[in-house]
Amino acid sequence: MATDFWASSQYKRWIVDRATLRQARADDLLYIDDPEHLDFLAIYFAEVVGKLGKKLRLPQRAIATATVFFRRFYLKNSYCETDPFIVIAACCYVAAKAEECPVHIKNVVGDARQIFCHEPYNAKNFPSDNSKLAEMEFYLVDDLECDLTVFHPYRTLLALCKSVDASDDQATAQEEEAGEVGAGIAADDGPRYWGTGEGQLELPPNGLQTAWFIVNDTYRSELCLLYPPHLIAIAAIYLTCIFHPATHETVAAVLASGSASTTASAAADPPPRRSSRQAAERKKPAQDPLAFLAELNVSLPLIATIAQEIIAMYTLWDRYKEDASAADTPDSRGEDEAVVTPALLTAVLLKMREARFQDMAHPSSGRPVAVNKMLERTQAAG
Repeated sequence: MATDFWASSQYKRWIVDRATLRQARADDLLYIDDPEHLDFLAIYFAEVVGKLGKKLRLPQRAIATATVFFRRFYLKNSYCETDPFIVIAACCYVAAKAEECPVHIKNVVGDARQIFCHEPYNAKNFPSDNSKLAEMEFYLVDDLECDLTVFHPYRTLLALCKSVDASDDQATAQEEEAGEVGAGIAADDGPRYWGTGEGQLELPPNGLQTAWFIVNDTYRSELCLLYPPHLIAIAAIYLTCIFHPATHETVAAVLASGSASTTASAAADPPPRRSSRQAAERKKPAQDPLAFLAELNVSLPLIATIAQEIIAMYTLWDRYKEDASAADTPDSRGEDEAVVTPALLTAVLLKMREARFQDMAHPSSGRPVAVNKMLERTQAAG
C-alpha cells in the first residue's frame, strides 16, 4: 500500500482534467434532453451510495471510498450503457473490503434490494442472486485497474486543524475516521504541504466539524477526480472561515485588532525592555486564520477556484429535493431553476438507457449490434 500520495496510483492515474470528464459523458449527452441533469445525477448517485453505505453501517471514510470508486468506474463507462445501481452495490462491497470493514455479500444484496427496488428508484430488476454482484465486483476491480487505495481530505484536515473544545475521545474518534496516519498527509509531512507555518490552526467550537461536513459534501461533485485531496481540505478550511459564524468572527476580530495595533505602534514610543520572565508570561496572541492559510505551500488562486466550485455544487444541491412533494411547492425560482427530485432523475436515467439500447439493437446500418457481455451479465435478473 502506498503511503505517499505523490507516489500513489491516485495521483498518477486518477487525477484527471475536465476534458476527460466531458469525454466520459459524451455518450450520455446524446440521450439526455437537459445536459444540466448530468450534474444532478452526480448528486443523485452520491446520495444513493450514502444511503446504502449507512444501511450497511459503513464508516464515512468507506462511503467516501465507494463514491470515488463509482466516479472512477464512470470515467470509462456510460450511465446509459450500464446499470448504476448494481455498480453502486459493488462499489460499497469493494470499498468495505478496501477500508477493512468488510460486510457479507448477502447483506449487501439484501439491503440494496430494500433500497433500490422501491420508490423513488424502482430498480425492479436488481438481481437477488449473490453471484451477480460477485461478478460485477470483478468487472469493477478490472476497470479500477486494482487501484483500491484512496486518499481522502480527512487526514490533511486533522493534520492542519484542531478544535479548541475537542475532548480526547472526540480527537481519537476523528483520527480513526480519517484513516491510517501513513495513508494520508500527516503532520510529519508538514513542510511539503504548508510551508513554514508552525502548529495547527485552532478552530472555534464546531469549526472543525463544519470543515469536515464540507469535505463530505464535496463527494456530491466530481472534485475528487479533479484535485488532490489536500487541496480540497484546504478549500474546506477556507470556506469554514467564511461561513462558520464563530470562525468568521475570529477572522474579523484578528483583522480589526491587527489594524488597531499597527496604528497604535506607529504613534507610540519604543516599548521598554522586558525581562525574559515577563516575555514568557505575555499573553499569546490570537491566531490569524488568514495568515495561516497564506503560509501554506499551495496556490491560493487554485484554492479559491476549488472553493467556488464547492459553492456552485451547493447552489445545485439546493435545487435537489428528496421529498417529491417539494417539486410541487411554489417558490421564487424561475423555470430555469426548477426543483429536481430523485424520481425525476430515475425517469431520466431510464429514458437514457432505453434510447441507448434501441440504438444498439437497431443501428442506422440496419444490422443489430450485440450488447456487450458485461451488460448482459450485470443487467440480467437472477
